[in-house]
Amino acid sequence: MFFHGSDWTDVWPVPALAPLYAKNRRDGARLLSSALVITSIALMRIDHTIGLVIAILGTAVCLYWWRCYQTLER
Repeated sequence: MFFHGSDWTDVWPVPALAPLYAKNRRDGARLLSSALVITSIALMRIDHTIGLVIAILGTAVCLYWWRCYQTLER
């Protein structure tokens, strides 16, 4: 077999994950405003299942990104 012990990173390298939020306030504001627009559109179509799902996920993302935005320095 390819795996020797528990070190499988030599056979299958793991790529670095992208950060979940921006590192400056300008890009953070863009992310947050985009999420707010998508969530607002989903709230208009909350009577459909997909609108409800996107509204719930969008709200969670907006709250998380708002908290991240508050921690960024000016």
